[in-house]
Amino acid sequence: MITFADLLSFVTTTLQTSPLCEYVRIVETHPFSKGQFALKVRAKLIEGSMFQVHLYYNKDHIDYAYQLVQNEEPVLRWDNKEHFPTLLSYPHHFHAPSGLVEASSLTGNPINDLPFVLDYLASTLG
Repeated sequence: MITFADLLSFVTTTLQTSPLCEYVRIVETHPFSKGQFALKVRAKLIEGSMFQVHLYYNKDHIDYAYQLVQNEEPVLRWDNKEHFPTLLSYPHHFHAPSGLVEASSLTGNPINDLPFVLDYLASTLG
């Protein structure tokens, strides 16, 4: 089982050590119980965008949203809200800059997903 402290530490450390991030700020933490919590962390990227990680953990299930914001407008997002059941990767999906919703290779495991997202951002922003 993932703990609140471990997940918060992983997210903040991963962002702080990314060459993309200028600074990292914990926006919200809600440790409801040992097996249920939520967190939101934002990072200002070196090119001026904001990147947000929002995670909700409930007994071995994680709802997530990783979002890039430029000029206060969402540009792209990965999440697992159950809105697109026809996608092969359901419930995981990607909101592309074009506005299209596409299948996503994310799995809901932040340990794997967050580094993937940061690598994607590095390749598209750099």
